[in-house]
Amino acid sequence: MYPYHNTIKQRISNNEFVRYEYVDKYKSISPCLLLHFSTEPKIRPIRKHKFKEYEKIFKEISKRR
Repeated sequence: MYPYHNTIKQRISNNEFVRYEYVDKYKSISPCLLLHFSTEPKIRPIRKHKFKEYEKIFKEISKRR
């Protein structure tokens, strides 16, 4: 199994993360949280059941800035 979220979190830790946005639909995911990165793959979609987990990460990032 591909460690999708672990890899994304590692990329965030590596400062590859640029920004995020909520969209109504991205491909077959609705609603969707899109994470934008400076390296490929540049966009990673997140399903609704993981939103809160990532919102905590965003809060921590904003505290450090």
